[in-house]
Amino acid sequence: MHPRTKAILRPIARLFRHTKPVLEWLAEVECVISSAWTKSAHKRLMAVQWGIPPVPESFDHRIDLFYQWEAVRNPQWVERGVYGALALRGGNVLELCCGDGFNARNFYSLTSKHVVACDFDPKILRVARRKNPAPNISYRLADIRLQMPEGQYENIVWDAAIEHFTEKEIEHIMRSIKSRLTRDGILSGFTVTERPDGKMQLIHHEYEFKNKEDLLRFFTPHFANVLVFETEYPGRHNLYFWASDSAIPFGNGWPHACKKEG
Repeated sequence: MHPRTKAILRPIARLFRHTKPVLEWLAEVECVISSAWTKSAHKRLMAVQWGIPPVPESFDHRIDLFYQWEAVRNPQWVERGVYGALALRGGNVLELCCGDGFNARNFYSLTSKHVVACDFDPKILRVARRKNPAPNISYRLADIRLQMPEGQYENIVWDAAIEHFTEKEIEHIMRSIKSRLTRDGILSGFTVTERPDGKMQLIHHEYEFKNKEDLLRFFTPHFANVLVFETEYPGRHNLYFWASDSAIPFGNGWPHACKKEG
């Protein structure tokens, strides 16, 4: 920097150092006010969307971000994106039943070449394009039972949606997935177990899984390597999966880890 420029900026810097505590306090007050307003606004949005019939099939995850996470302290909604992102290889990704596109934008698009995110609901796709756009995301209208996007993908994500299909439909969709994965591609996703009383977690669900083993049986006929694991929180039992004919996260040959087994 030129000496004259430094001389001009020096008193300005001293001024800001003296006023920093005041500016910081004003910014903190602004954060408190805006956070409270944002939280209450998303609480009202959830009350409208989920308190007045019909109940939607997809969830606006900004409600989680700005309201629910702090209210219930359940990190499950973030787990889904994190575990899915662990399987990414940097190439093309297909997300099935993408909903509001929150995970496509905030977990998959940054480290992937291109993300094709599809859903059968034109309303939720309008939300996705408005709230979660990115230059390398293409949102497409598609019923994956009939119109799964063509192409070859290093990753396919089936997150919080496998339970919306019957057992017969799951088997058909699994074959379509396998034909679209590259030789070493990975399928990942999330679902829930059925409630202890046998009732569905959501009225739109067609089949809810009894346990890890019940979910595992849908993958083993199609993939050489499968891992199904669970997390549990009050009122919520979650199942996650990775499936591939090649290495899967934390498995043998996974390039992002090294380990020593005794």
